[in-house]
Amino acid sequence: MKKNCNYDDCLEMRPYQILCLICRLGRQTVVPYYFEEELDEIQQRIARNRDCVLKFRCDVESTFQFQNPGDAYDTPEGKSFNLRRDLSILQRLGLMPGAEIPASDLIRLLIQPEFGIPSCRNICGFSRQTAPAWKGCRYADSGNYERGIKLALEKLIFGRSKAERAVCKQHTAAQMYQRELLQISPHHLLCMACFVGKSTDKQYHPIPEDNLYEAIETCRRHPETLIELIAGPCMICPPCNGFYPDSGCCSMGFAMGLRNQEKDLDTLQLLGLDYGAKMPAAQLFKLLFERIKEKNDVCGYQNGVQTHQAWSICPGVGGSDGFENYRQAAENNLGLPQ
Repeated sequence: MKKNCNYDDCLEMRPYQILCLICRLGRQTVVPYYFEEELDEIQQRIARNRDCVLKFRCDVESTFQFQNPGDAYDTPEGKSFNLRRDLSILQRLGLMPGAEIPASDLIRLLIQPEFGIPSCRNICGFSRQTAPAWKGCRYADSGNYERGIKLALEKLIFGRSKAERAVCKQHTAAQMYQRELLQISPHHLLCMACFVGKSTDKQYHPIPEDNLYEAIETCRRHPETLIELIAGPCMICPPCNGFYPDSGCCSMGFAMGLRNQEKDLDTLQLLGLDYGAKMPAAQLFKLLFERIKEKNDVCGYQNGVQTHQAWSICPGVGGSDGFENYRQAAENNLGLPQ
């Protein structure tokens, strides 16, 4: 399933240009934007390769001068406004000058309500104009950006339609029931436990977003089924709207694949296993529940502290929506022979 993502495609740009690109999506009339040809190129590059790398460069007066691009793409509002706008964007996103980030992750970061930039207010324009030099962008109050951010994922990061994913769900779910070997990423063992909780839970049923239910039921029907622990997206992932079959990459949420890899490795370390390990389902879950007593040990990085947007913590950690379910699943070994 895993393929190599093409990250050789790198495009240098000013931070403000990604906001302009999104702002254009929300325009209600065909009005010109500064450096429109450059915005066209950025949009076309992302359309060709959603994982192309965007490198943010802007002029600064610090130790990050090594990446200063100069003022060739300054818009007419003035030098100080241009500098402040770029730095404000980086600060909001938790990035540094010179940061390189795949386009798909950047767009998903931008649309986050808490850590993203849902509005260009106080970035591209100001509620009170204190001086002519701080007039701001002519489109700051147009609502274009706010409309565009709602369209960004759909218009910039092309994915599969609901119909395509529904067909994928039907096909891969049926396949899973026929398999004698399930290939599962290590942290998904914990997801399976949290999903089921007590088998009498009325919420325990197939869902369109993934194949967690089918994986659990395959193990319950055939406890001797071998599970191979693999890196990256696994048999649970194909119906997900953040999984892209063409690249084999996970792009569900900002840097989701990155933190999933960390959780995979933490799971392997606690289990004393490595990628490629194969064990019967009943035996593997018995080991899981013996070695990992608390979901926080993996899904909360052991201390429950989120250090950056990229390292978000599963909402079920410490909460009744997932934490107690894990314990309940552990009590009866996921419904498998103990």
